[in-house]
Amino acid sequence: MAKVAVLKGGMSAEREISLVTGAAVAKGLRGCGHDVVEIDVGQDLAAQIAKTAPDAVFIALHGRWGEDGTVQGLLEIMGIPYTGSGVTASALAMDKTLSKVLFRACGVPTPDFQSLSPEEGSAQIKVKAPLVVKPPREGSTIGIAMAMTEAEVPEALQIARAHAKTVLVEKFVKGRELTVAVLDSTPLPIVEIEPESGFYDYESKYTPGKTRYTCPALLEPVLAKKVSDAGVAAYDALGCSGAARVDVLLDGEGNPWVLEVNTIPGMTPTSLLPKAALAGGMDFEALVGKILSGASLKA
Repeated sequence: MAKVAVLKGGMSAEREISLVTGAAVAKGLRGCGHDVVEIDVGQDLAAQIAKTAPDAVFIALHGRWGEDGTVQGLLEIMGIPYTGSGVTASALAMDKTLSKVLFRACGVPTPDFQSLSPEEGSAQIKVKAPLVVKPPREGSTIGIAMAMTEAEVPEALQIARAHAKTVLVEKFVKGRELTVAVLDSTPLPIVEIEPESGFYDYESKYTPGKTRYTCPALLEPVLAKKVSDAGVAAYDALGCSGAARVDVLLDGEGNPWVLEVNTIPGMTPTSLLPKAALAGGMDFEALVGKILSGASLKA
């Protein structure tokens, strides 16, 4: 039995989801017999961790100041083992633009893209509509907007720029929405995502019944391997460790396109990592126990 601090909540736009993830993780770890202390993360995090003196930290934070390498760096300095990816992999995965640059360099298939500075507008966009505009360092589809025609591009830019001045412009790929959960470089069964609204937005992600999930996804074995291989390639390109989730679009010609890697996947009742693990024969307690077993310093 270990004394484990579960970090949850935090200060990002994904705070509420992190609270749910953290509560579920804490319950699962207690079911495994661990002594668990839940910490709602604020600017006094270092003091809270020092007071708790845990054997290891389970990071259940989403978004900035948790998933971006900052907390990982603090724990490295304090010498406390933690779950998930290290500082560099976390920072790279959090920035969708940097991730895609690295994907391209490593031969991981990803849609055409462009980084648009605060001084640039619609006239400077080289990616032709249909396209997607994203704040590069937000999660849970926060601030994402689609422009199916050139006329819709200014409004999409406005939506994304409410969250970030420099935005990522990405070619829209029509296809099946899939996710590849990867645990210690091993892919779990693929999940197919079919949102009722047609767009996997914040409401579709976190409202039970708004999205249909199929796991394992109904894919021919050769195609399933192709998708899983793309997911693992993205995970490895960023240098991830522990659990991560790779979002992939599968176009009509059977080509997988990697969108992003989430280094701290959600663990809510509608989350995809637990669904994939269960389809692979691993229940929730076994999953959190496995993730905890990989806690280490990674610098």
